[in-house]
Amino acid sequence: MILDLFRRKKANATLVNAQYEAITQSARNPVFYQEFDVPDTVMGRFNMVSIFMTLYLRATNNVGSNKEAEGVKQLAQEVVEEFFKDIDHSIRELGIGDAGVPKRMKKLGRMFYGRAENYGKALDNDNLKELAEAFSRNIHSDEADETPDMQYLARHVLSVDKELKNAGTDDIIKAKLSFPVPNVDTVT
Repeated sequence: MILDLFRRKKANATLVNAQYEAITQSARNPVFYQEFDVPDTVMGRFNMVSIFMTLYLRATNNVGSNKEAEGVKQLAQEVVEEFFKDIDHSIRELGIGDAGVPKRMKKLGRMFYGRAENYGKALDNDNLKELAEAFSRNIHSDEADETPDMQYLARHVLSVDKELKNAGTDDIIKAKLSFPVPNVDTVT
């Protein structure tokens, strides 16, 4: 009986790792950094993973309210926890000491949830302009002058969100949820 508990935890860890890997691999696609004006920096990558985490969470929230849906929501929570473990690890790799990590984690957590809320509102309204402005504000926050137009990224994210709305519970539970690859020709 106790072995079943360990097997389940290992199976969940495998699913969590597979889903988180799909999210991070999608966020690392070179098209975003080479064609869509996302800076290839630590914060640029944080922003892209935040966008894909938001898309993932929206897909997992759309699965309904049956017993399987509860499993999907638990899986999503574990993926979010993996995201924050990864951020913690990255902060430490950048040389932030143990005393500074909690403060930075709190700040990055607020940033993530604030972004997720803003992006969610724009996605709910299918509002390209609002989404592009939110991306510009967040991704290029340190640029005082004109920021790049984030329309291409916003178009891609809107199309991914629409596609993920059709994802089934089975796709999520079996870690088959995938994110469409950006294509400059179809987004422009």
